[in-house]
Amino acid sequence: MTANTRERHGSSSGIERIAYLTGVALLASGLLHLGILVTTGSSWNGPLSWRKPTTFGLSFGLTLITIAWVTSFLQLRERTRTLILSAFTAACVLETALITMQTWRGVPSHFNVETPFDAWVTRGLAGGGIALVVMVVSLTVAAFRVPIAPLPGMKVAIRTGFVVLCGAMATGAIMIARGMTLAFNGNAQAAYATGGVLKPTHAVTMHAILVLPTLAWLLSRTEWSEDQQRRFVRFASAGYALLAAIVAAANMAGTWW
Repeated sequence: MTANTRERHGSSSGIERIAYLTGVALLASGLLHLGILVTTGSSWNGPLSWRKPTTFGLSFGLTLITIAWVTSFLQLRERTRTLILSAFTAACVLETALITMQTWRGVPSHFNVETPFDAWVTRGLAGGGIALVVMVVSLTVAAFRVPIAPLPGMKVAIRTGFVVLCGAMATGAIMIARGMTLAFNGNAQAAYATGGVLKPTHAVTMHAILVLPTLAWLLSRTEWSEDQQRRFVRFASAGYALLAAIVAAANMAGTWW
């Protein structure tokens, strides 16, 4: 590991600290709404469920913390890192805040165009989703172009994680496009009922970027040889990609629709 890499991993930059703290706040929001969901006995299903601020808070909090940590292994220019993490943090907050606000208002969040305000919220959620896609694709490209901290297997782990995460962005974009088309065509109920059909694929592809780099990092703390670590990470990366493909195939075939 180079001196520059050691220095970067010895302390977090300002934007990384902000991202970590924001991620923790989003996790806390998710847990708060989980408490509301459990104590009120509300349904886990439906567009008005407290499930939505719960899952979005937990998922975006975990994802934001993950991206802040993983990008610390990419030797990006500081200005580039700051720009990407700032935009990613803002998009995570926007998505979670809008979902949460609509739940507290007692109205659906996604695909809701009943009033001008609700339509703007729906567009805001779509815009935030587009921003997240752009950031993830940018980081995926960067992972293949810039040096990565020389921990055994970390390069494969990060690159595989980002490629799989692009799959999550693609499925999310498909669900949003499907639901928005139905909503703007006046078929909101069909949008609520079928807009999330790719959730299983979306869920499994979201977290390879956490699981695989964490595995590589943990293995670097063992007494395994570097070759053993690399082989295991390659095996785990291939296994995760296969799992994601199987889930996607079953999802597309209608097994989990």
